Amino acid sequence: MDLRDLDRRALAAAAAAVNRVKRADLARPSPCGDWTLGQLLGHMIGHNRGFAAAAAGKPTDPSVWDDLTPPTDPRRAFADSVTLVTKAFSAKTLLDRKIEVYGYGTFTAPTVLGMHFVDFLVHAWDVAKSTGADATLDPDLSASAMTIALRWPTGRPSKAFGVMVEPAADAPPGDRLVAYLGRSPGWPDGH
Repeated sequence: MDLRDLDRRALAAAAAAVNRVKRADLARPSPCGDWTLGQLLGHMIGHNRGFAAAAAGKPTDPSVWDDLTPPTDPRRAFADSVTLVTKAFSAKTLLDRKIEVYGYGTFTAPTVLGMHFVDFLVHAWDVAKSTGADATLDPDLSASAMTIALRWPTGRPSKAFGVMVEPAADAPPGDRLVAYLGRSPGWPDGH
């Protein structure tokens, strides 16, 4: 599993969803807890910045990680954060290091890449759902993300995930992934 490639692909899916966001959409609800779409975007941008700094070995102010401020220019702010995190994750020595992720602990770089990949793939779905766009996730990316997510603790709800939702028996991989991480595939109307 090439985690850097998977992460870049998840960021591209998230960027495609973010690029459809209009300023009027920022107040819309999102399937990510009780956040508005604007707060979700603030979280995504802050986490990209936080992961980038952590991967570069720089201390990051917790306010960067916790920022939920809706961006005034979502496309630009998200694209800038993607550039930062992609550059940091591309470092030749990255895979040999341990990285501290604010609020979670210190992990091997492959674990951190997996965390970021799953998070941003699911957030791509969150953003698309928030705007009423097609939220279908790539089946191969979803299967890879599920392989990673199944390794994580299942105590729910947790800081990062809601209570697991039972998907339909014939649900595609993307729906299974988001359900496993506590989202209703049929959001906002239910299952």
